[in-house]
Amino acid sequence: MEQRVCYRCLIRDLANSDYGERIGKYLDAIDPKDRTDDLLYEDRLSVCKACEKLETGTCLACGCYVEIRAAGKKTACPIGKW
Repeated sequence: MEQRVCYRCLIRDLANSDYGERIGKYLDAIDPKDRTDDLLYEDRLSVCKACEKLETGTCLACGCYVEIRAAGKKTACPIGKW
């Protein structure tokens, strides 16, 4: 059976993703004073999930992993959506 790629998914949503664990460790290492609160983080990710620039957890506008960019207090969407 052919495995299909979910283009509008976040890394955390992908089955059997080794990257999901790595991203989780990176997020855990961000100093709490530099990280968004959970509500803002999820709001940002919902915007990313609806964006045409999202492809398999990566922003095609800048090349970042959206789950990492969305976690930073001083970060912004490269195309101004949040």
